Amino acid sequence: MNIYNLYKLLKEELKNGSNDLVTRVSGQVIRERIERDIAQEEDGAVVALDFSKIGIIDYSCADEIVAKLISRLLSGEYGEKYITLTGLNENQKENIEVALERKDLAVMAEMQDGKKILLGSLNNYLKETLNLILKKGRISAKDLSEIMKLEANTSGTRLLNLHKKRLVKRVDAITNGGKVWVYEKI
Repeated sequence: MNIYNLYKLLKEELKNGSNDLVTRVSGQVIRERIERDIAQEEDGAVVALDFSKIGIIDYSCADEIVAKLISRLLSGEYGEKYITLTGLNENQKENIEVALERKDLAVMAEMQDGKKILLGSLNNYLKETLNLILKKGRISAKDLSEIMKLEANTSGTRLLNLHKKRLVKRVDAITNGGKVWVYEKI
């Protein structure tokens, strides 16, 4: 996992002495820097945006940084990469969640106390599937089908949808039956 210290990026890019992420213009400057850095990462990389030294993030900045990054990630602009958030406090969480929900997006996050959560919008059946992956660490469509008593195509579709939303990683695995996709928590 590659950790992007947002406090450090804020100091390098804006040089205004603040530890707060406020205004759409500031968010655009930070997002563009993150985008340049993400472009250098290899496919499969997990990028964690670290908010632990940031004070507040207002809605416009949360929308400009987090929601736009996730939207562009899902459109394929950054290749096969993953973004998570880390070091969040309750205030940051609320503003980021609103920005994500308004665009029907979701991202995995870790609060300052270490609790892993999902921020944003996700269908209940996908939340249920994601929670199972988080609990088990990794799962195949066959395993999901057996555990949740689902048709094979339903379990495969759920896992693929979580992967397309970049909430889980998809990796090759070799089993007795040959090569299969296995989906892992980020």
